[in-house]
Amino acid sequence: MSSLGFGLISAAVLAIATVGFTMQFAVTNVLNLAYGSIMINSAFVSYYVNQHGVTAWVALVGGVLTGAIASWLLNRFVYTPFQRRNLAPITVVIVSLGIDLMGTFGLQAIVGGGFVSFTQNQGSEYHFAGLLLSSLQLIIIGICAAVLVGVHGLLKYTRLGKAMRATSANRSLARNSGIKTNYIISTTWLISGALCGLAGTVFAMNAGVFEATSAQLYIVLLLAAMFLGGPGEPYGAMFGAITIGVATEVSAAYINPDYKDVIAFVVLIAMLMFRPFGIFGSEKTN
Repeated sequence: MSSLGFGLISAAVLAIATVGFTMQFAVTNVLNLAYGSIMINSAFVSYYVNQHGVTAWVALVGGVLTGAIASWLLNRFVYTPFQRRNLAPITVVIVSLGIDLMGTFGLQAIVGGGFVSFTQNQGSEYHFAGLLLSSLQLIIIGICAAVLVGVHGLLKYTRLGKAMRATSANRSLARNSGIKTNYIISTTWLISGALCGLAGTVFAMNAGVFEATSAQLYIVLLLAAMFLGGPGEPYGAMFGAITIGVATEVSAAYINPDYKDVIAFVVLIAMLMFRPFGIFGSEKTN
C-alpha cells in the first residue's frame, strides 16, 4: 500500500506538469522539450527564496512566476521567430531540446552538482485506508486537485478558455472569427509556464533533496502521460498523468526501482505505435 501512496503523490505532481505541457502543445503547436529544464530552474528559484527566511509555500510563488516568465520569453524570442519562418515542426523540437540542455547544464554550472533541500519538513503523518501520507503530500494532492478544477473551469466557463479551445482546434478559423490568436497564444504560454513552475517546485519539495539534473528525464513521463491521454487533450492529460504516476511507483515495488522509468518508455512507445492520438484523442488529433 505504501507504493500506492507514493504513486498518488507522483501522479499529483505529474498531473500538474502534464496539464500545463499538454495545454501548451494544444494551443501553440510547440512540443516544448525544455519544459523539464524550466521546472527545475523554477524549483531552484523557490529554493533560494526559501533560504532567505521565507516559508517554502510563499517561496513557491517565486517558482510559479519564474516558470511563467521564462516560458513567455522562450516563446516570444525563440519559438515564435522560428515558427514565422515556416520551418518543419521538427526544427522547433530540436531547438527546444537544445534549450533544455543549456538550461539544465547551465544551471548546474551556476549552482554546482550538490543536492539541496527546502527547509519545509514533511509534517505529520496520516493513515487513510491503509495509505500513509504526510502533511506535505496531502497539501500537494490538494494543490493538484485545485489546479485540475481550475483548468476545467477556465477551459469550459471563461471566454479565454473558449478562445484557447478555438485556437487549438483551428487557428486560422479562430483568427478569422475575430479571436486575437497571438494574444491567446502568449497568454497560454504564461498559464502553462506558471503550471510548469508550480510543478517543478512541488516536485522538488516532495523529492526531499534535488539537484540541477533531477528533472532531466521528467520529459519522458510528460510525453508518456500526454500520449496516453491524447496529445492536445487536457482531460486526457489528467488521466494519463494519474495512470503513469501510479503505474511507475507501484511497479517499482516489484522490480528494481531504478527501472521504473522504463514503464513510461514502454507506454510511450506503445502509444506511438498503436494509438498515437491517445485514449481520449481522435484520429484528427493525429
